[in-house]
Amino acid sequence: MTTRNVAILMFDDVEVLDFAGPFEVFSVTSELNKGDRPFAVSTVAEHPGAVNARNGLSVNPDCTISDCPPPDILIVPGGQGTRKLIDNSAVIDWIKDCARTAELVLSVCTGSLLLAKAGLLEGLEATTHHQVLDLLRELAPNTTIIENQRFVDNGKIITSGGIAAGIDMSLHVVGKLLGTAQAEQTANHMEYKIGNR
Repeated sequence: MTTRNVAILMFDDVEVLDFAGPFEVFSVTSELNKGDRPFAVSTVAEHPGAVNARNGLSVNPDCTISDCPPPDILIVPGGQGTRKLIDNSAVIDWIKDCARTAELVLSVCTGSLLLAKAGLLEGLEATTHHQVLDLLRELAPNTTIIENQRFVDNGKIITSGGIAAGIDMSLHVVGKLLGTAQAEQTANHMEYKIGNR
């Protein structure tokens, strides 16, 4: 089995469950497949050093955008910190560059705003946290915004709603890549119920 590199973008004021939920899903899946290790999960930030996530959680990313292994799966979480990153050309350009070669690009919550800024949602369907649907419409006028759905799968680009919806999306991706039984095994280990609504 090929090991896919999963890169999770980190930044100040990132929502904790936005990155920790997907981190757990892909890490548990690999843990349950001890011999094969389908995913190698890493956290990546713009600069070296600790990132201060929401509510004061300090996290030490594994690498930076300049030395991160090319991701097969890129995960862009949300949180208040996305508002500053919208105008950060280095991070937006990195997202664009990764998207060119990545197998999948995922966003959780307001991470969709960064995908929109990178031009990755053009002509697609997308969702985000229910409180920022209008902001996503503003940033992505050529995107069909879907409400009241946990995640929206366009094939390569997958967006999810707020916070905990990133777990549903990640389990969906595990099922998409490795089969439903593997996704169910991971969810069962996490004592999590799979669903998209």
